[in-house]
Amino acid sequence: MSLVLDPAAQDLLFREARTANTFTDEPVTEEQVQAIYDLVKYGPTAFNQSPLRVVLVRSTEARERLVKHMSEGNRPKTATAPLVAILAADNEFHEELPELFPHFPQAKDAFFAERPVRERSAVLNAALQAAYFIVGVRAAGLAAGPMTGLDFAGVQKEFLDDDHTPLMVVNIGKPGESAWFPRSPRLAFDEVVTTV
Repeated sequence: MSLVLDPAAQDLLFREARTANTFTDEPVTEEQVQAIYDLVKYGPTAFNQSPLRVVLVRSTEARERLVKHMSEGNRPKTATAPLVAILAADNEFHEELPELFPHFPQAKDAFFAERPVRERSAVLNAALQAAYFIVGVRAAGLAAGPMTGLDFAGVQKEFLDDDHTPLMVVNIGKPGESAWFPRSPRLAFDEVVTTV
């Protein structure tokens, strides 16, 4: 059985997509970011908790503050990308559950009253949303450069608060010259999928 999604879209979102390492200087607009969010917000999360929070780093001053927390090899990429997003998990997501999960508003207290439970759930579900975000960036015709080579505690202190856990930094823009490393191998279907 073939996929329903058009092959060109499959290529755009998955087969031909790569982590970009260089970008042009073409700006990423607020309208593009809004369109990305308006698409990816529909990705599923447990209890529709939607814990992902995004900090867009646009100003030169904020960019300099972020670059110092990136690992050395990631600094040039972050310094030159047209837009950089810090993706974080909101550990107080449960406050929004009465609105986001209206058919069971008691979920806020029944399942997420304890902070350690919320933190685990927030990180897992925000990571799902981060993956949707990357695919959304690709759907907008842009390239994403997600990175976890950073000082997480430093980024949290500089840009977030104790209620938000940083997950990754994503450089966003049109791919520049020599943007791609060669495609790395992938595991075969039978190495990943087991039928019982």
